[in-house]
Amino acid sequence: LPPPASPAPPASPALLVGGTGLYIRSIVRGMIIPRVAPNYELRSQLQKLGQNQVYAMLQQVDPVAAKKIHANDPVRSLRALEVFYVTGKPISEQQGENPPTYPILQIGLDCPHTDDLKQRIERRTAQMLEAGLVAEVELLCQKYGADLPLLNTLGYQEIKQYLAGDISLPQAKDLIVLHTRQFAKRQRTWFRAYPEIAWFDANSSSLLEQVWQRIQEFIGI
Repeated sequence: LPPPASPAPPASPALLVGGTGLYIRSIVRGMIIPRVAPNYELRSQLQKLGQNQVYAMLQQVDPVAAKKIHANDPVRSLRALEVFYVTGKPISEQQGENPPTYPILQIGLDCPHTDDLKQRIERRTAQMLEAGLVAEVELLCQKYGADLPLLNTLGYQEIKQYLAGDISLPQAKDLIVLHTRQFAKRQRTWFRAYPEIAWFDANSSSLLEQVWQRIQEFIGI
Protein backbone atom coordinates (compact mmCIF):
# COMPACT_ATOMS: atom_id res chain seq x y z
CA LEU A 1 0.00 0.00 0.00
CA PRO A 2 1.26 3.51 -0.73
CA PRO A 3 2.14 5.63 2.29
CA PRO A 4 -0.59 8.00 3.46
CA ALA A 5 -0.48 11.39 1.85
CA SER A 6 1.05 14.13 3.94
CA PRO A 7 -1.36 16.87 5.01
CA ALA A 8 -1.17 20.01 2.92
CA PRO A 9 0.87 22.75 4.60
CA PRO A 10 -1.11 25.74 5.82
CA ALA A 11 -1.31 28.59 3.35
CA SER A 12 1.08 31.44 4.04
CA PRO A 13 -0.50 34.86 4.41
CA ALA A 14 0.15 37.34 1.62
CA LEU A 15 0.83 41.01 2.33
CA LEU A 16 -0.29 43.86 0.08
CA VAL A 17 1.15 47.22 1.12
CA GLY A 18 0.14 50.58 -0.25
CA GLY A 19 -1.68 51.27 -3.49
CA THR A 20 -4.49 53.60 -4.49
CA GLY A 21 -7.99 53.12 -3.20
CA LEU A 22 -9.22 51.74 -6.52
CA TYR A 23 -6.31 49.30 -6.77
CA ILE A 24 -6.91 47.92 -3.29
CA ARG A 25 -10.64 47.69 -3.95
CA SER A 26 -9.94 45.69 -7.10
CA ILE A 27 -7.97 43.17 -5.01
CA VAL A 28 -10.13 42.80 -1.91
CA ARG A 29 -13.47 42.94 -3.72
CA GLY A 30 -12.47 41.18 -6.93
CA MET A 31 -13.45 43.89 -9.37
CA ILE A 32 -14.24 42.56 -12.85
CA ILE A 33 -12.56 44.68 -15.51
CA PRO A 34 -13.13 44.24 -19.27
CA ARG A 35 -10.03 42.73 -20.90
CA VAL A 36 -9.87 45.15 -23.80
CA ALA A 37 -6.46 46.35 -24.94
CA PRO A 38 -6.05 50.07 -25.72
CA ASN A 39 -7.03 50.94 -29.28
CA TYR A 40 -5.05 54.10 -29.96
CA GLU A 41 -6.40 54.62 -33.46
CA LEU A 42 -9.97 54.55 -32.18
CA ARG A 43 -9.08 56.83 -29.28
CA SER A 44 -7.49 59.31 -31.66
CA GLN A 45 -10.61 59.39 -33.82
CA LEU A 46 -12.84 59.92 -30.80
CA GLN A 47 -10.62 62.64 -29.33
CA LYS A 48 -10.94 64.65 -32.53
CA LEU A 49 -14.70 64.82 -31.94
CA GLY A 50 -14.24 66.68 -28.64
CA GLN A 51 -15.32 65.71 -25.14
CA ASN A 52 -18.87 67.08 -25.49
CA GLN A 53 -19.57 64.86 -28.50
CA VAL A 54 -17.81 61.87 -26.93
CA TYR A 55 -19.88 62.13 -23.77
CA ALA A 56 -23.09 62.55 -25.79
CA MET A 57 -22.25 59.35 -27.67
CA LEU A 58 -21.59 57.56 -24.38
CA GLN A 59 -24.99 58.64 -23.06
CA GLN A 60 -26.59 57.03 -26.09
CA VAL A 61 -24.76 53.68 -26.06
CA ASP A 62 -24.27 53.25 -22.31
CA PRO A 63 -26.44 55.56 -20.18
CA VAL A 64 -25.62 53.54 -17.04
CA ALA A 65 -21.91 54.21 -17.39
CA ALA A 66 -22.54 57.84 -18.37
CA LYS A 67 -24.30 58.44 -15.04
CA LYS A 68 -21.18 57.30 -13.19
CA ILE A 69 -18.73 59.27 -15.35
CA HIS A 70 -18.43 63.04 -15.10
CA ALA A 71 -19.15 64.92 -18.30
CA ASN A 72 -15.69 66.50 -18.11
CA ASP A 73 -13.80 63.22 -17.63
CA PRO A 74 -12.29 62.46 -21.06
CA VAL A 75 -10.19 59.48 -19.89
CA ARG A 76 -13.08 57.40 -18.55
CA SER A 77 -15.44 58.56 -21.30
CA LEU A 78 -13.02 57.43 -24.00
CA ARG A 79 -12.38 54.13 -22.26
CA ALA A 80 -16.10 53.39 -21.95
CA LEU A 81 -16.67 54.09 -25.65
CA GLU A 82 -13.57 52.11 -26.57
CA VAL A 83 -14.85 49.03 -24.74
CA PHE A 84 -18.26 49.39 -26.37
CA TYR A 85 -16.97 49.69 -29.93
CA VAL A 86 -14.43 46.87 -29.50
CA THR A 87 -16.74 44.35 -27.79
CA GLY A 88 -20.17 45.52 -28.93
CA LYS A 89 -21.34 45.54 -25.30
CA PRO A 90 -21.62 48.44 -22.84
CA ILE A 91 -18.82 48.60 -20.30
CA SER A 92 -21.44 48.79 -17.53
CA GLU A 93 -22.54 45.24 -18.44
CA GLN A 94 -18.97 43.95 -18.23
CA GLN A 95 -18.14 45.30 -14.81
CA GLY A 96 -18.91 43.89 -11.39
CA GLU A 97 -17.33 42.21 -8.38
CA ASN A 98 -16.23 38.66 -7.66
CA PRO A 99 -14.92 38.76 -4.07
CA PRO A 100 -12.19 36.26 -3.13
CA THR A 101 -13.15 33.38 -0.85
CA TYR A 102 -10.15 33.73 1.48
CA PRO A 103 -10.32 35.99 4.56
CA ILE A 104 -8.77 39.45 4.32
CA LEU A 105 -7.61 41.76 7.08
CA GLN A 106 -7.29 45.39 6.07
CA ILE A 107 -5.18 47.69 8.24
CA GLY A 108 -5.07 51.44 7.77
CA LEU A 109 -2.67 53.96 9.30
CA ASP A 110 -4.21 57.35 9.97
CA CYS A 111 -2.83 60.74 10.93
CA PRO A 112 -5.77 62.21 12.82
CA HIS A 113 -4.04 65.56 13.32
CA THR A 114 -3.79 67.73 10.21
CA ASP A 115 -0.50 69.34 11.31
CA ASP A 116 1.17 65.94 11.66
CA LEU A 117 0.08 64.92 8.19
CA LYS A 118 1.28 68.21 6.72
CA GLN A 119 4.70 67.76 8.32
CA ARG A 120 5.00 64.22 6.97
CA ILE A 121 4.14 65.40 3.46
CA GLU A 122 6.63 68.26 3.69
CA ARG A 123 9.39 65.88 4.82
CA ARG A 124 8.57 63.40 2.06
CA THR A 125 8.62 66.14 -0.59
CA ALA A 126 11.98 67.41 0.63
CA GLN A 127 13.38 63.87 0.56
CA MET A 128 12.14 63.36 -3.00
CA LEU A 129 13.89 66.52 -4.15
CA GLU A 130 17.09 65.60 -2.32
CA ALA A 131 17.00 62.14 -3.93
CA GLY A 132 17.04 63.67 -7.43
CA LEU A 133 13.43 64.25 -8.47
CA VAL A 134 14.37 67.18 -10.73
CA ALA A 135 17.03 65.15 -12.57
CA GLU A 136 14.61 62.22 -12.92
CA VAL A 137 11.88 64.39 -14.50
CA GLU A 138 14.41 66.08 -16.78
CA LEU A 139 15.67 62.69 -17.99
CA LEU A 140 12.12 61.44 -18.60
CA CYS A 141 11.28 64.57 -20.60
CA GLN A 142 14.38 64.14 -22.74
CA LYS A 143 13.83 60.43 -23.30
CA TYR A 144 10.06 60.23 -23.76
CA GLY A 145 8.91 63.79 -24.32
CA ALA A 146 7.14 66.24 -22.02
CA ASP A 147 3.74 64.93 -23.16
CA LEU A 148 4.30 61.58 -21.44
CA PRO A 149 1.15 60.92 -19.35
CA LEU A 150 3.33 59.90 -16.39
CA LEU A 151 4.61 63.45 -16.21
CA ASN A 152 1.12 64.78 -15.54
CA THR A 153 0.93 62.99 -12.20
CA LEU A 154 1.57 64.25 -8.68
CA GLY A 155 5.12 65.50 -8.16
CA TYR A 156 6.21 65.10 -11.75
CA GLN A 157 3.83 67.70 -13.14
CA GLU A 158 5.04 70.43 -10.79
CA ILE A 159 8.71 69.73 -11.56
CA LYS A 160 7.90 69.73 -15.27
CA GLN A 161 6.46 73.22 -14.81
CA TYR A 162 9.69 74.26 -13.08
CA LEU A 163 11.85 72.86 -15.89
CA ALA A 164 9.70 74.72 -18.42
CA GLY A 165 10.44 77.97 -16.58
CA ASP A 166 6.82 78.56 -15.56
CA ILE A 167 7.50 78.49 -11.81
CA SER A 168 10.48 78.51 -9.46
CA LEU A 169 11.73 75.42 -7.63
CA PRO A 170 10.42 76.67 -4.24
CA GLN A 171 7.03 77.22 -5.88
CA ALA A 172 7.12 73.72 -7.36
CA LYS A 173 7.91 72.32 -3.92
CA ASP A 174 5.01 74.21 -2.35
CA LEU A 175 2.65 72.99 -5.07
CA ILE A 176 3.72 69.38 -4.55
CA VAL A 177 2.97 69.71 -0.85
CA LEU A 178 -0.40 71.37 -1.54
CA HIS A 179 -1.49 68.85 -4.17
CA THR A 180 -0.32 65.92 -2.03
CA ARG A 181 -2.36 67.19 0.90
CA GLN A 182 -5.41 67.50 -1.36
CA PHE A 183 -4.83 63.97 -2.64
CA ALA A 184 -4.44 62.64 0.91
CA LYS A 185 -7.76 64.24 1.85
CA ARG A 186 -9.51 62.55 -1.07
CA GLN A 187 -7.91 59.22 -0.21
CA ARG A 188 -9.00 59.50 3.41
CA THR A 189 -12.56 60.17 2.29
CA TRP A 190 -12.41 57.16 -0.05
CA PHE A 191 -11.08 54.73 2.56
CA ARG A 192 -13.41 55.94 5.30
CA ALA A 193 -16.29 54.54 3.25
CA TYR A 194 -15.05 51.00 3.96
CA PRO A 195 -15.95 49.96 7.53
CA GLU A 196 -13.97 46.70 7.20
CA ILE A 197 -10.68 48.59 7.51
CA ALA A 198 -9.11 48.49 10.98
CA TRP A 199 -7.63 51.93 11.62
CA PHE A 200 -4.65 52.77 13.83
CA ASP A 201 -3.05 56.06 14.79
CA ALA A 202 0.25 56.25 12.88
CA ASN A 203 1.73 58.45 15.63
CA SER A 204 0.89 56.09 18.51
CA SER A 205 3.90 54.98 20.56
CA SER A 206 2.41 51.47 20.74
CA LEU A 207 1.49 51.23 17.05
CA LEU A 208 3.40 48.02 16.34
CA GLU A 209 1.99 46.30 19.41
CA GLN A 210 -1.57 47.30 18.54
CA VAL A 211 -1.28 46.14 14.93
CA TRP A 212 0.41 42.86 15.87
CA GLN A 213 -2.32 42.12 18.40
CA ARG A 214 -4.97 42.67 15.72
CA ILE A 215 -3.11 40.39 13.32
CA GLN A 216 -2.85 37.67 15.97
CA GLU A 217 -6.57 37.88 16.60
CA PHE A 218 -7.21 37.59 12.87
CA ILE A 219 -5.03 34.52 12.27
CA GLY A 220 -6.06 32.90 15.53
CA ILE A 221 -2.78 32.92 17.45
